[in-house]
Order: sequence, then C-alpha cells, then structure tokens
Amino acid sequence: MTGAAPVSDLAGWVRAPFTGAGITHDCYEKGSGPGVVLIPELPGITPEVLGLADHLVAAGFTVVVPSPFGVPGRPQSGGYTLGQVARICVSAEFRAFATDAHRPVADYVRAVAVDLAARTPGPGVGVIGMCFTGGFALAVAVEEAVLAAVASQPSAPFPVGARRAADPGMSAAELDRVAERAAAGEVCALGLRFSEDRASSRQRFAGLKARLGDAFEVVELDSSPGNPDGFSAHAHSVITSEVREGNSAHAARERVVAFLGERLRTR
Repeated sequence: MTGAAPVSDLAGWVRAPFTGAGITHDCYEKGSGPGVVLIPELPGITPEVLGLADHLVAAGFTVVVPSPFGVPGRPQSGGYTLGQVARICVSAEFRAFATDAHRPVADYVRAVAVDLAARTPGPGVGVIGMCFTGGFALAVAVEEAVLAAVASQPSAPFPVGARRAADPGMSAAELDRVAERAAAGEVCALGLRFSEDRASSRQRFAGLKARLGDAFEVVELDSSPGNPDGFSAHAHSVITSEVREGNSAHAARERVVAFLGERLRTR
C-alpha cells in the first residue's frame, strides 16, 4: 500500500477523569450528536486512533475515548507496544489470558456508556473496541443503553491455544445476555477482521455468529497473498492503521460509521 493512515492529535479534546465500577481513568471527549465510546487499541490513544475518533466526530457523533493504558497522543512503536502488552498481561483489570472471563474493564466502559447515553441525543449509544479491546465492546453490550457494538479485530484473550482462540472475550453469562438482547432486537453488532489475522481468529467470529445470528454482521477483509489492496498477511488494525483512501479498510471504516448511524439516530 502507498500513503499513510489517517492520523490526528489531541487538539480540541476535553480531558477529564471518570470513575466507574471502582476504576478511574482519564476520558477524552469531543463532538456533538449521538454518543459513541471508542476504546483504544494497543498501545493506547495513538495518532491513528485519534484519526478514527476525529472521523467519527466529523460524522456527527459525540465521542468519548477512555485511556485505560498508554500515553495519549504518543505514536506507536515496537518497544512502546511491548511495554503496554507486558503491563496488561499482569493486570487484573484486563485478564489477558483468561477464558470464560468477566473483565472489570468492561464494567468500567459500561459506566462510561451509561453516563454518555444520559447526556447525548438519540435512543442509546454505540461502543467500538479494537484489537485487545475488540471483545470488550461486545461485553459492554449487556448494558441496555448500548444499541450498537463494533468489535474490530477482537484479540482477547490472547489466542494461545485453540480454547483461547475460540473464546468470545467475555464470560458465558455476559454472552448469554448479549445473545438475549440480540434476539430481542435490542442490540446489533458488527465484527471486522482480516482473513489471515491469527490474533483475531476465525474461530472466535464463528462462535459469535452462531450465538448472535443475524444480529452479528461480519466484515472480513482479504489479506491473503496477492490480495487487491496489497495488505500484508500480518495486517491487523482494520479501521485505523490499514486505512488508505479507496481501499477495503477505508470502506470498512465507512461501514462502521453507517452502522452507528443506523442504530443511534432517532428513528
């Protein structure tokens, strides 16, 4: 691929600490319109994550970006990412390797979503998770205020072994509740991944599709050898670092925007 992914900075974002479920993190907010909680991917709120966030703001949403790890605005690098991975691997908040696991970070993001829903227009809010946080968006969807969940390349628990690769990234009780809400038409989900991405396994998506049915829309981008967009076999970040004007990741990002609009605009 040629060109660079869309990036932005912290200009215009309002930072404030937010406490929920006994956890406190800084949150960054900007925009007007229906609410969207954007959980950053590893290693944190990078310029690419801010590029997506500002794109959502420009599309007419109030966006809140919690900062549960990393240094907001710091560019991604190998050493920086490895340092954040090491931190979350030992954190009880994230339970990086646990299966059938309730994660405290999901409770925190639910509190952020409830707060945002109470002060933004529309029938409810959306939640986007990416990479390690991808599945957190689905776990947060047990909350009634959440009407749209976007799981982009969900990678938790880290897929070490077949059991972890197939795990949905939440507890069985949470998945049961999300499936119940999906069957009742109360929530819809969008999942995105690259076809060759081992970190975000096809088994995980198959399991979620089996439970959520038509309420779970899957967008799989071709990253096989010789693919038209020239994606590497290691392509991972669907709606941030792999986006280029006119490629299929760009189209996937626009599908996310349309999906949120369909669910969150007053009908």
